[in-house]
Amino acid sequence: MTYHIITIGCQMNKADSERIAAFLEERSYKNQEDWHKADLIILTTCGIRQSAEDRVYGLVGRMHKLNPKAKIVITGCLAKRQDVQKRLKSMVDLFMPINELPNLLDLLKKCRRDNTLSAEELRKISGEKYLTIQPKYESNFSAYLPIGNGCNNFCSYCVVPYARGPEVYRPATDIVTEARGLVKRGYKEIILIAQNVNSYKSASTDFPKLLKRLASISGDFWLRFSSSHPKDLSDDLITVLASSPKICDHLHVAVQSGDDDILKAMNRKYTVVHFCSLIKKIRKSKPGISITTDAIVGFPGETKKQFQNTVKLFKDMDFAMAYISQYSPRPGTISWGMEDNVKKEEKKRREKVLTDIIEKSSDKINKTYLGKEIKVLAEGMNKRNKYYGKTSSFKTIRFTAPEDISVEEIIGQFVQVKIEKVVKNNLEGFLIK
Repeated sequence: MTYHIITIGCQMNKADSERIAAFLEERSYKNQEDWHKADLIILTTCGIRQSAEDRVYGLVGRMHKLNPKAKIVITGCLAKRQDVQKRLKSMVDLFMPINELPNLLDLLKKCRRDNTLSAEELRKISGEKYLTIQPKYESNFSAYLPIGNGCNNFCSYCVVPYARGPEVYRPATDIVTEARGLVKRGYKEIILIAQNVNSYKSASTDFPKLLKRLASISGDFWLRFSSSHPKDLSDDLITVLASSPKICDHLHVAVQSGDDDILKAMNRKYTVVHFCSLIKKIRKSKPGISITTDAIVGFPGETKKQFQNTVKLFKDMDFAMAYISQYSPRPGTISWGMEDNVKKEEKKRREKVLTDIIEKSSDKINKTYLGKEIKVLAEGMNKRNKYYGKTSSFKTIRFTAPEDISVEEIIGQFVQVKIEKVVKNNLEGFLIK
């Protein structure tokens, strides 16, 4: 039997797909690169934006038509959406919440197309420990390490709490064991992920304590984590951030809006003043740290004046990078019932305003790297035969290397690069050792 997995969306979805692959291969399934020939096709879906959802509809339609014998499974954000199930049930064999992964094959036996399991049947099956499955890592030098699943925050625009359920966290000993194993195998980068990593709590261990334990593992590696919620970004965590060179000089913390009324409508549970004070504390504790963020433009009711507050915040904060999205109504969320009254053209304009600010602040920050020698984790080589990688501060670097140094000596390794040029928000340089 063969399988093919398609991953749409976030880091957590990628990590889930790695565990799905490992689960199937332990049961004698083989990876089939071409979905047209696979016996089982699994889509790890994202429902954060309509564009991601539309991609799933298109893919399922083509798969059903061009590979009608394959069993199709939907997991991820769209698996529990009743409107999605109604639309796709004639083409999809199983809608599976990711925490039911340990029961995947049993569920497939019980389900026939047009006959998905009921909520009552799903509740009888215990699959909460799917994160204990050892993943089939896509990379041999950088790994996603999920520390939990689910979300309790219920931001008014977000489907995640409905799609993944309440927060469930792995025991700290399991996480440390997996991390130690990765370092022993030569991994250079470990990325801790959860819907809100800094909400982590297991027995007496909170996220700052967990991070400190992981940083104490011997070896030459980096620790990253994503994503952080401002409401849970404690003084203890800020102190730990600066406690070890293994903890990257990068923090991703989503602000979403620079207006208090919009933040309240989003149910974000912090104010602009609180957010700004956090960033100041972090930069004071760890000078030079790169701060990246998320923002949503055109949230229901957002006036031009309220948007200008976000513009001011972006100018004041000097973010190194931002993921800016136009508000997209998501079925089942609180904001689904709000009037989506900001026109598409205006959302697009606001997105461009913030993008232009980020490009300027990113360019200003990048220029501070000129002439410096930077530690880089080399990730690959592009079509122009230039290597690329990332710095501890999450900056992308393109660089050249002497011909007498093999690709194997560079990719997947820490190297020193001297920065000589800034090109369209990217840094370029050359290998010095």
